[in-house]
Amino acid sequence: MTRGEKRTALVLGAGGLVGAAWETGILRGLAEAGTDLSCADLIVGSSAGAVVGAQLASGAVTVEGLYERQLNGTDSEPAARLGIPTVLRYAVAVLTSRTPEAYGRKVGRLALTARTVDEAARRETVARRLDQVTDWPGRRLLVTAVDAVSGELHTYDADSGIPLIDAVTASCAVPGLWPPATIGGRRWIDGGIHSTANAHVAAGYDRVVVIAPDGRGNKVVLSPARQGADLAEAGARVEVITADADARKAFGRNALDPAHRATAARAGHAQAARHAEAVAAVWTG
Repeated sequence: MTRGEKRTALVLGAGGLVGAAWETGILRGLAEAGTDLSCADLIVGSSAGAVVGAQLASGAVTVEGLYERQLNGTDSEPAARLGIPTVLRYAVAVLTSRTPEAYGRKVGRLALTARTVDEAARRETVARRLDQVTDWPGRRLLVTAVDAVSGELHTYDADSGIPLIDAVTASCAVPGLWPPATIGGRRWIDGGIHSTANAHVAAGYDRVVVIAPDGRGNKVVLSPARQGADLAEAGARVEVITADADARKAFGRNALDPAHRATAARAGHAQAARHAEAVAAVWTG
């Protein structure tokens, strides 16, 4: 990359199994319209987005392949669900926090005391989801995770000295559902706890496309739209895509139910057409 050359960043947000499927549908639809985002100089992945991002950055599977995998049910896993008491604790944590870090500490405590499957079993599940992608790619990839004790956001990359599978497992460690991942003597939880997109990680890149299944924000967690606006104010060209009404309907009531992956992927594919022109203007303009 020459000095002064515009750099591109693709941000893939959190959203469970169905959110990941929707992301692949968006990516496939945009590629069909002429904009292949897999060529991004930087890919940022949080939770579900970390899985899609790792596969995309690896080059081992094409955008078309990722999309088709959602349609044919390959690598499916049992549905999981957060219980109502856990969801209520999330809500209380938001209401009683003033910063993302404070919120992260509170749900981190929840994660550290929850009864879940053991870490090794969870790691194997994530490894199966990544399939043949086992090593850090040559393309720059950042995987987010939150320290369960401090609540601080961290990014892992190829220079972090840890296996890719461990980084993605940490990023997908939903508090209260899956065990925190142990890396370097510290415990890590879902990167989507800090925000559903973590688009701010792409600060400094000239052209940024954010694809985030969950467009919500609150007084503690910034929405993808807000983070995108902040990047734009700093001088970047930005397009933010979040799930529309049809996509949210396709997701069903449980983002962790693989039974809805195919419908979510098709909804993303359909929605992509409405964003294709704007994405092309950001990516190639």
